[in-house]
Amino acid sequence: MQRVTLSVDDDLLATLDRHMKKHRYASRSEALRDILRDAAAREALEAGPAGKEEGFCIATLAYVYDHETRDLGRRLTQAQHKHHDLQVATLHVHLDHDSCLEVSVLRGPVKAVRAMADETVSQRGVRHGQLHLVPAELDNKRHSHGGRGGHDHIHA
Repeated sequence: MQRVTLSVDDDLLATLDRHMKKHRYASRSEALRDILRDAAAREALEAGPAGKEEGFCIATLAYVYDHETRDLGRRLTQAQHKHHDLQVATLHVHLDHDSCLEVSVLRGPVKAVRAMADETVSQRGVRHGQLHLVPAELDNKRHSHGGRGGHDHIHA
């Protein structure tokens, strides 16, 4: 681990200290490391590994919608089937007589996941949409799940 000296003005230091206390970090160093990890993750999502290709991600898309909106349930289901390659799982919760919450776990190229999220939350009747992206790397190695022989498939 490297030790660095950092000079910041009083306002930025106060911001760091508030962030540290709010998130209960033990030290400024821990808070700064997490801030830098977050910046690195955002960079990876935009550029992909070493800037060579589009980033890959695991994501959650959460949104609330009015199930009484004409044809909305059908349109949302069609969009999910259209992007079946990105879908891992979906949780559906009835919030009240009119509102439903769906949380979809997605996996794929950042650009495709964002496009699907935009297509979903822009539907008339959908509100409070939020996409959370986590950078991931693809691993396509031959392996076994305890049985004989191995097989290839992609892990994120």
